[in-house]
Amino acid sequence: MEPIVYLYQNHLQEFWNSGQAQCFGAAFEWKGEQVYHVYLKYPQVAPTGYSMPCLFRVVDQAGYERADDEAAAVYRDLPSEARRVPVVIVCIRVEADNRVKSRAFIVDGEQQVEAAVKYVPRRSELYTRSKGLLEVGALEGKKVLIVGLGSGGAPIAVELAKAGVGHFILIDFDRIELHNISRHICGVNELGRLKVNAVKDAILLKNPYAQVETLAIDINRHLDELERCIAESDLTIVATDEYASRYNINARLVKMGKVGLFGRAVTRAEGGDILRVRPGGPCYACLTGNPIYHQNDEITDVRRARELGIIPAYVSDEDANAMVQVGLSTDIAPINNMMVKLALNELSRGIECGISSLLEELTYDYYIWANRRDYQFANWAPFNNNPKRHLTILRWYGVKLKKDAECMECRQ
Repeated sequence: MEPIVYLYQNHLQEFWNSGQAQCFGAAFEWKGEQVYHVYLKYPQVAPTGYSMPCLFRVVDQAGYERADDEAAAVYRDLPSEARRVPVVIVCIRVEADNRVKSRAFIVDGEQQVEAAVKYVPRRSELYTRSKGLLEVGALEGKKVLIVGLGSGGAPIAVELAKAGVGHFILIDFDRIELHNISRHICGVNELGRLKVNAVKDAILLKNPYAQVETLAIDINRHLDELERCIAESDLTIVATDEYASRYNINARLVKMGKVGLFGRAVTRAEGGDILRVRPGGPCYACLTGNPIYHQNDEITDVRRARELGIIPAYVSDEDANAMVQVGLSTDIAPINNMMVKLALNELSRGIECGISSLLEELTYDYYIWANRRDYQFANWAPFNNNPKRHLTILRWYGVKLKKDAECMECRQ
């Protein structure tokens, strides 16, 4: 199997611009797969794999042609402690047109093997496959605020990063706990981490050029900071699990005339809904006073439910745990996917791109989705037997909401 070395184009360019003849870096190998990721500077996200030293050297044309001899000479000159493990040696040649050429070798004692070189592209080339559907250049300059990084907010953040959104503000004061793992994008190796930091790393693994600000705060106690974040952002995504934060965010969206998306799952993810708040339209407070709104949020965390008063203090821990009835991650996915579509719609508004037609179709203020015919949706028609075309599960329904004339937030 031929080894493969991945180099970062921007790292190589920075090294060449520095005028140095050689410098040390670090390489990380996927053990047994002979795949090496090489860095001139330590990456923002801790790399995966086994570490080993790496050395970059600038060579002339003759040196590039006999780069295998150059690599062997460099290896011999290394201190003995550096040669206790395999070493990656990269010879760099810059052509007259400023194109950077590289040859890489894996040297381990007397054994030296040349590797195939592949490049992690520059920012402008990272999402070329999305061009035509999304105006990636415009999305790079957009900033999205996401409040709540559970099984809703976290995957939405990563999907927006994959679409090319370049700036994020992440807010959540919780940590990754064992009960999160079955539905969260993070795994057991991240237990105990702050969600803001874990999701930031997930974003940077998809878009290493993204700018991510993290705030591990309770926004209900830091309303000035919340207001700053909303003011700075092009879009606010609300994926919190309690009413106080939603009302606080809603009040500031209305006050500043900003756009927000409120998404959630209801009891055991039997379904969910999304509200889009736009300047001049109905707000979250208008919705919660409407009979169409299902009041029973999904209970996913005993401690949090007790803090919010959803589970009374007199209920035993055993009974409280029985009240935590979470749905499957597959039941959350349709809600997250719709949130991402609506978010990309809002971020692309006024920009001609491949999803522009959705702006003419996704015009509702409120969207409802049902996964199963339980509780709230028990009277809906079966999915496979609906001759009268009644409401059924596994499809989206849009609702045009009217502003509540008595709404305390937006009536003026």
